[in-house]
Amino acid sequence: MRSSVSALRRIVLLPAALTVRCGLSGGAMAAVLMLSVVSTSATAAEMAAAANGGAATTPASSASGAARTPFQVRCEDSIAKTVSVLSSRTNGYTVNNQLPYNILTARSGSAEQHMATLGLTVTKGQSAVSLGGAILQDPATGYECIAPRVELTLNYSPVLIYVGNEFVPGSCAYQVILEHEQRHLQAYMDNLVRVEKVVRDALNKRFDARPLYAPSGTAMSALEHEINSVWFPFIRDEFDKGKDKQALIDTPEEYARMGKVCNGAIAAILLKRQNRQ
Repeated sequence: MRSSVSALRRIVLLPAALTVRCGLSGGAMAAVLMLSVVSTSATAAEMAAAANGGAATTPASSASGAARTPFQVRCEDSIAKTVSVLSSRTNGYTVNNQLPYNILTARSGSAEQHMATLGLTVTKGQSAVSLGGAILQDPATGYECIAPRVELTLNYSPVLIYVGNEFVPGSCAYQVILEHEQRHLQAYMDNLVRVEKVVRDALNKRFDARPLYAPSGTAMSALEHEINSVWFPFIRDEFDKGKDKQALIDTPEEYARMGKVCNGAIAAILLKRQNRQ
């Protein structure tokens, strides 16, 4: 009754006001966030450092309590606030009773552990993002500001539950195996709720209703890079944390219990099939 999940990133970049359609490909985790938030009154050296991948900072004049520059006033008072929206959804499940347990065992990798897989739950963690936001230019400094709109959707692909074809639908053995796999299904759904909260909190902390600043012509590409190199790996890792809950379902005690239920019908069916092979 092993469960299986793999990560799938569905990257969708949609056009928005003052943005262009562009693609996004996979990448390694970046050491720093690439979208720099710098003061428009910063020195040339500070701007160069920020443009080359410096960690995000608060505009110097705001952080120090000094008066805002005219460009900061325009950015912070006239363009829409930063928005990050995250939603999740479930896609239901279907049951497949066409494959024998030895095929399910091979697919799950249980054969290497000398275990039989009677049922298997398969799904994929998915994420999609839409980026946009209004951009203002400042020719005097060569910088621009953007109020990012980050809309992220998380979900699991439609769940497919396999039950070995040795077990007839409606029988006691079939029902016990299906109920076990439905526990795996519920663990995935619980994990989705957890991932949504973790990612939403992190997004809101990162994009905290302030414009972001970058050299002219680079704000959107820097935002895309951050999503690709930081946020997608972060989301993938959060989905993967659900494996621990899945493992708690497949315990020796659970397998022992299933071997005894239905007057030992599951064990008897397996023994009968093995004797035919």
